[in-house]
Amino acid sequence: MKIDAISIKNYKSIKDIDDLKLTNLNILIGANGAGKSNFISFFKMLNMMIEKKFQEYVKVQGGADNILYFGSKISSEICATIDFKNNIYRFILKPNEDDTLFFAEEATPYVGENIIGKATFETQLFNAKGSKIYGKYHKGVADYVIDALQSWKVYHFHDTSSTAGVKKYCDISNNRKLAPDASNLAAFLYLLKIKFPDSFFMIEESIKLIAPYFDRFILEPDALNEERIRLEWLEIGSDKIFNANHLSDGTLRMICLTTLLLQPNAADTIIIDEPELGLHPYAITVLAALMKSFAIDKQLIVSTQSVSLINQFEPKDIVVTDKIDGTSVFRRLEENELADWVGEYSLGEIWEKNIIGGRP
Repeated sequence: MKIDAISIKNYKSIKDIDDLKLTNLNILIGANGAGKSNFISFFKMLNMMIEKKFQEYVKVQGGADNILYFGSKISSEICATIDFKNNIYRFILKPNEDDTLFFAEEATPYVGENIIGKATFETQLFNAKGSKIYGKYHKGVADYVIDALQSWKVYHFHDTSSTAGVKKYCDISNNRKLAPDASNLAAFLYLLKIKFPDSFFMIEESIKLIAPYFDRFILEPDALNEERIRLEWLEIGSDKIFNANHLSDGTLRMICLTTLLLQPNAADTIIIDEPELGLHPYAITVLAALMKSFAIDKQLIVSTQSVSLINQFEPKDIVVTDKIDGTSVFRRLEENELADWVGEYSLGEIWEKNIIGGRP
């Protein structure tokens, strides 16, 4: 269920994205406040819908008026269409008097069905308040839509403070999926070690590329509570066991990213917000290689402000975000658009020269 194209209207700073084509690699660049984060947050909203937390999302965002483009006085509804090539999911959200949003219309039509002007739909996934109702109607094309919405997680490994979940003990049974903040990293790696040793080996070997002092993980249930586990590791030439508090912020984030991109049975589409934060330039090179490898069969949507990361990709992988007259505008670079420039300058240098817009 990779996304073939997406259209969004009146969501936050996005007035109108019309049929933006998405490929396996989608690297969003742009200045602060251009709208990259709003595009990324749209996927979080979709995931919150299927998790039965839609109204919670609206509340956390400050109400419907803060989600609608320039508020309800300017925008009367949010419209979106996600095209999966073989299936489509579309909806219209409108504001209530209590500053919440409700589903005014929703559809999961088959490709080829003329949906313009129709009020009927195959399967309704939510009720007006955004709660799941599909139950026995969970069938046909809706299966694929539901699976996609459930799988879309926005991964951001920004928090590496002393209180970050990734540094604490976690439940050893919390291992089915890597959490968006990697708070269950130890449990997830423990699962890979036991069930997917080849993937686990690749993760360890990749970490050694950016942390040559790293020997291997020590992943064992706590001796006093076998239901708990935390991230521990050995340094080369030492038998002292270290934990996540002994890793630099950049190394810890790179471990999270490496695990995310090398995991077996990954979701078809993964969204990552600013993965370059705190990474050494060489680690960014390794990260780019992992991203390219992941995108051979899967789909990545990544927001970044890193010139070093952009240097590792091709123009066709880049989606430029600009803010024009208060509106976020998204444009995918054409493959031959920079033919006269790429021979002399790197893509990051071209970006810095503001030739492609989205000035860093």
